[in-house]
Amino acid sequence: MNVLFFIIGLVLVVIVLGDTFETMVLPRRVTRQIRLARIFYRYSWKSWRALAELISSRRRKENFIGFFGPLSVIVLIILWATGLVFGFALIHWASGSAITIPGGTAGFSTYLYLSGTTLFTLGLGDVTPVTPFGRGLIAFEAGLGLGFLALVISYLPLLNQSFASREVTISLFDSHAGSPPTAAEMIRRHVHQNEIDGLREHLHEWERWSSELLESHLSYPVLALFRSQHDNQSWLGSLMVILDTCALVLAGIEGVCKQQAKFTFAMARHTIVDLAQIFNCPPHHPDKDRLPLDELEYLCSVLSSSGLKLREINELEKELSELRRMYEPYVYSLSRYMRITIPPWILKTEHADNWQTTPWDTITTLQKKKTLRRMRDEHF
Repeated sequence: MNVLFFIIGLVLVVIVLGDTFETMVLPRRVTRQIRLARIFYRYSWKSWRALAELISSRRRKENFIGFFGPLSVIVLIILWATGLVFGFALIHWASGSAITIPGGTAGFSTYLYLSGTTLFTLGLGDVTPVTPFGRGLIAFEAGLGLGFLALVISYLPLLNQSFASREVTISLFDSHAGSPPTAAEMIRRHVHQNEIDGLREHLHEWERWSSELLESHLSYPVLALFRSQHDNQSWLGSLMVILDTCALVLAGIEGVCKQQAKFTFAMARHTIVDLAQIFNCPPHHPDKDRLPLDELEYLCSVLSSSGLKLREINELEKELSELRRMYEPYVYSLSRYMRITIPPWILKTEHADNWQTTPWDTITTLQKKKTLRRMRDEHF
């Protein structure tokens, strides 16, 4: 028996099984830094981002980045299966397990072939073990292969279900806060004709969404790398808008569901801080202020024209700055890591919502602007 290679094979099998269990089964955060999946995502994502930077077109770059999440899951499963095949092949070969092979001598490649056909339960029977240890190991690997394939079959639909659940709410955000969504547009559309209850209910829904996002993305961090259907939408951007909205309500808008804003702000900030910890993204202050004083004054003028009563600008700015420091550094750090664009506080030019656009639209730009303005006045 070659003890060294036997131990290497055994350790490889244990590492792969442990990593598979922690990734697909264990419903809690694993803080250990040295993990096969963690190492794989750390370096593969870094390489993928570097390749994306070579693409000049913004749309093509976004599409290229969007392939990483689903593709990485498939590659990781292949790595796990390869590790198990090599691990069991090393154990067979190092233990000197005798096998019968028609017309030839058994080398390591033969043991590798035996391990592969066993793990994937092919049952060809052209290479068979002779010793009791070899037969027992084959039976164990075959049972393990069935369990591994069952986990993979259940893991992929679970990811798709969690992704779909996340994206449903993000898609609904389109008509509630614009495309891309902004805090100013969300408040303006929900306080139209003093319908404050609509904003309260919406913030309550986003409190629950933030909680579900925290649970699903802590259990399956790869979901954070799955991109949304539209380039101007993302889970991180939506979470940022919710935090902006709650911060603005708490800082200086009078008579607008402050209690619900506190609950939603607390849950959303909890989510963003925990996810920043998962991806090892320490807080980093933005290079440029997202809301300078002139834009804040413009934002206040837009909200005031909608019938809202705001605090004095200096008091509002002070309170808002304190709240922004609680979440903006974490969102900015995650946006740099994941290459996700952060939405602004307010758009100074008119943009069509996603539901208002179509690739077959043939009306002129002027007609489109008039139509959009009329539709927004009627609906919001």
